[in-house]
Amino acid sequence: MKTLSRACLGLALAASALPATAFAQDEAPSDPITISGSVTLVSDYRFRGFTQSSEDPAIQGGITVTHESGFYAGTWASSVSFAGNTEVDLFAGYSKDVGGVTVDGGLLYYLYPQHGGSGADFFEPYLNLSTDVGPVNAKVGVNYAWKQSALGNLQDPSRAPGAKSSAFYLHGELAAEIPGTPLALNAHAGHAWSDAFPGGFDGKVFDWSVGATASYKMLTFGVSYVNTDEPKAGGYKEAIGADGAVVFSLGASF
Repeated sequence: MKTLSRACLGLALAASALPATAFAQDEAPSDPITISGSVTLVSDYRFRGFTQSSEDPAIQGGITVTHESGFYAGTWASSVSFAGNTEVDLFAGYSKDVGGVTVDGGLLYYLYPQHGGSGADFFEPYLNLSTDVGPVNAKVGVNYAWKQSALGNLQDPSRAPGAKSSAFYLHGELAAEIPGTPLALNAHAGHAWSDAFPGGFDGKVFDWSVGATASYKMLTFGVSYVNTDEPKAGGYKEAIGADGAVVFSLGASF
């Protein structure tokens, strides 16, 4: 969007009879690149229903550079309780509105830089579709990680332990702001299939969450309830941090 400087605007009001082209040189072109970021403190880092911080607090932050063409790239990081205690996600993709539906596709790279090896790192392409349905934004998406060393076989007894596995994740989200208030509601449901850790105990796991946020200027406070359908027998669900939990968050965006 182009804007006029204060001086140019004053001249325009005083001499509106002059051709509009007389002030074209004073118009400021829009910046084709947008940079956004955030820093967040969470009471528990949950990834698809599973704790990544041993149910302890985690600090997270990210930055994204977006071009007006729809291409974007960025990074996001969080403290974790494994693989060197740091997760760094690198991503790049393209987003475009097609008839009221936003199509967003790209590639994620999960990196654990302090782990000292690529055995914990893996790639995951993704595709999301989102649209507004009245006051509600609805999104569906799919993530697929091809067979990689980090996704070693844990579930299939017919395959060698540690053999490369793939992972498939299907998910949907709903989000809605409450008019006239700083409040918003959100819900998530996802289903993962994998012989590796993303598939949980038996190679498939369902996770879900419901929550709300409240915003004030650049700050956002959130609370959500997260759970999975992992088995409870023998305390397994609690032991791996896939049990139901209330998660709090406080973030600042810029």
